[in-house]
Amino acid sequence: RLFGGLILDIQRKAPFFLSDFKDALSLQCLASILFLYCACMSPVITFGGLLGEATQGRISAIESLFGASLTGIAYSLFAGQPLTILGSTGPVLVFEKILFKFCRDYDLSYLSLRTSIGLWTAFLCIVLVATDASSLVCYITRFTEEAFAALICIIFIYEALEKLFHLGEVYAFNMHNDLDKLTLYSCVCSEPEKPSNETLQVWRSMNKSVENIAWSNLTVSECLEFHGVFHGSACGHHGPYIPDVLFWSVILFFTTFFLSSFLKQFKTKRYFPTKVRSTISDFAVFLTIVIMVLIDYLVGVPSPKLHVPEKFEPTRKDRGWFIDPLGSNPWWTLLIAAVPALLCTILIFMDQQITAVIINRKEHKLKKGCGYHLDLLMVGVMLGICSIMGLPWFVAATVLSISHVNSLKVESECSAPGEQPKFLGIREQRVTGLMIFVLMGLSVFMTSVLKFIPMPVLYGVFLYMGVSSLKGIQFFDRIKLFGMPAKHQPDLIYLRYVPLWKVHIFTVVQLTCLVLLWVIKASAAAVVFPMMVLALVFIRKLMDLCFTKRELSWLDDLMPESKKKKEDDKKKKEKAEAERMLQTGDNESVHLAYGEANLSFPVKTLKYSIDPSIVNISDEMAKTAQWKALAMSTENAKVTRANL
Repeated sequence: RLFGGLILDIQRKAPFFLSDFKDALSLQCLASILFLYCACMSPVITFGGLLGEATQGRISAIESLFGASLTGIAYSLFAGQPLTILGSTGPVLVFEKILFKFCRDYDLSYLSLRTSIGLWTAFLCIVLVATDASSLVCYITRFTEEAFAALICIIFIYEALEKLFHLGEVYAFNMHNDLDKLTLYSCVCSEPEKPSNETLQVWRSMNKSVENIAWSNLTVSECLEFHGVFHGSACGHHGPYIPDVLFWSVILFFTTFFLSSFLKQFKTKRYFPTKVRSTISDFAVFLTIVIMVLIDYLVGVPSPKLHVPEKFEPTRKDRGWFIDPLGSNPWWTLLIAAVPALLCTILIFMDQQITAVIINRKEHKLKKGCGYHLDLLMVGVMLGICSIMGLPWFVAATVLSISHVNSLKVESECSAPGEQPKFLGIREQRVTGLMIFVLMGLSVFMTSVLKFIPMPVLYGVFLYMGVSSLKGIQFFDRIKLFGMPAKHQPDLIYLRYVPLWKVHIFTVVQLTCLVLLWVIKASAAAVVFPMMVLALVFIRKLMDLCFTKRELSWLDDLMPESKKKKEDDKKKKEKAEAERMLQTGDNESVHLAYGEANLSFPVKTLKYSIDPSIVNISDEMAKTAQWKALAMSTENAKVTRANL
């Protein structure tokens, strides 16, 4: 019925609303807040900076921070799955670039047209909620889910490494140094040989000319400001060589990654009491960031730092916090905005729901249920509000959400030496997400502290999140099988029931889809990325023609690998136990009373099958071999009596 799914979501989540705050009374939640706050800050500010470049400052870092905080707080309070963390996505940035170019070419107001599109998108999202469209997530199987998750994780890792390599261009080093000539190396600023019109205009605006600028005395920033050029044997493309900054950044980057990984696994070490080890493991990433910030401060190398806006006001003076949907645009733009809004709706729906499916996996052992319809409603409503206020759009961020869930895992306390902790579930609550985005909104007032965080440390955190999120993805286990001889292959459940060559075919198809998604996301056509993710669902449906249902149930079942394996081992064990009991020596026999005579038959000579409808045996009695042997089928019992 209309809004039926939404009503069920509210009824399912309402009884847990109070416990969502009580369950957060744990040191682990504080560790999660500090970790995710540091992890979320940089992408939001970076996204705002890129958006500012693409839109000539109409939407920039301060708008990105405010929008993320506003959307995140509302979502954490009222969404169906508060473990999901919202963030910015690549396809949204591509869409914003295309829209701004279109508005510039046709002399339209970008912010007004964007507001119209955002309001249409919000309306269409609410229509999807009303029609229970979120129930279609049942078609998002492991095949689609893992291809999407693997792609996002790989992109996270790739971008972390790419940012590190980019520092090599900004902080260049001389690859052909002669240590004996270090005293001869120099790099000075000089006037450009042929000043461009832009350069001349800059000089006129500063009331300067070539003659009255002391070029040799200018600093690096002043030389760049006056459009000067660098000359000398110690000069790179962007100025003097700065070898120490680059190499120090590399050290910070990889040390952050390895130290975070080491401290996260500290709970399995042999040192210190259990409580201390668990606390160190929970605070692993935050402790790493604090340690690296202190080391960076003591060493004193001027590494690039996190830059946070210092004033809470729009980037441009010609815009406010509320945008008119029509503005100076013609009236028909309000109607035509519905067309790009359709594409935006598919983009938001696919990004949001696939991430929600990943978070709601059975293997996470969530007890409070999901809320796909309620999640989409909150995203749609906040998207409309952000559009009116001229803020960026935010949707579920896959890697950040997986990292959030991983940071809230609850495991049993090990007391015996060498005992491995057992996974018990996730600490489900709303406080961590709420506090992460509250702190993000307050970041404008914390610049005096945040300015000490080196960017390479945050890049190392991104690498750690990307790598840790790859764990548990069956797709990568199947890729490893290509290079493994049969005798060295692990005892994976699907290898017991599906031929190896068919497993390889399934993996190749999934890998091909992953590569295609990567190519599309990295190209100018990234805006159609959600459509290609949707196409994965249909590709998976076509695989029904190549694989049997039984094979797909093992390869594409959403039940976690460990659980299926345990159930299969249990069945095999029970079967082996029954056979062992019934294959006893010839001396064992079954005694039957026939009239006044007592007859005995060797167990091995009896052919039988257990039929609960004929013989009613209690569970305790059925455990013994004698009673299992007596549970004969009706047909065999008749033959036995006839022979007698």
